[in-house]
Amino acid sequence: MRMSRSGIGAVVLFGVLRLALTALAFPGVVVLEGEGKDGGQDRLVASTRYGPVTEADRDFVVKVRAAGLWEYPLGELAMERGTSKAMREAGEHLVVGHAGLDAACRRVAAELGIIPPDEASPQQRGSVRTAAGRRGQEFDATAVAVMRVTHGQIFPVIADIRATTRNTEVRELADLANDTVLDHLTVLERTGLVGYGDVGFRQTAPAKLPEDRGTPPPPRPGEPTAVLIPRPDLDVRAGGPTPSLVPAATPTSGG
Repeated sequence: MRMSRSGIGAVVLFGVLRLALTALAFPGVVVLEGEGKDGGQDRLVASTRYGPVTEADRDFVVKVRAAGLWEYPLGELAMERGTSKAMREAGEHLVVGHAGLDAACRRVAAELGIIPPDEASPQQRGSVRTAAGRRGQEFDATAVAVMRVTHGQIFPVIADIRATTRNTEVRELADLANDTVLDHLTVLERTGLVGYGDVGFRQTAPAKLPEDRGTPPPPRPGEPTAVLIPRPDLDVRAGGPTPSLVPAATPTSGG
């Protein structure tokens, strides 16, 4: 049976997507020391005027910060290399959304006495390098695959924190993170490159890696804080924090 050109194109694109999914070691949600059911996530680590801060609250703030430090540069790559309008728009939403969410995250961290990382985890940084080594449709498939999996993994984490935290600042951050991640899931799916079967499997069965691969390194003393540069020029409604919720900051290069 002869196949139409559009059919051949669909087969080739599906093959590229399968290759990207197979080759990637997905970064997943950041792994923090002692995390898990027996990790004491309900243990109180600080008392603030906004309410108690538990280990789960503190870890959530770290995860939000780390996510922006690798998804922002991946969004920039999507803006530059995306082969379709939908792919480039997804990159714009990632950049704008994470810049706003990161500013709110750093403000909350300062209010609660939490020291956020200035680098993503080695695994997360490796995913950016992997995508940066691809071109054309292979880049599109690789970037969408890794971002859709990780956004799908963090979504229920946000919901759990939003439902259980007793800290008003952490609750507000969870609201903003929920809006931002939902927006990113939506624009990634609009690319038409999400393989839901593979995504579902990898969300529920992430790769088992050494803890030091999934943990962001602590900030180095004396190093300036990484700031994700706001991009108001992109005119994107990313579903994240409104300007009134984000403190003014002098932008520097980040990621």
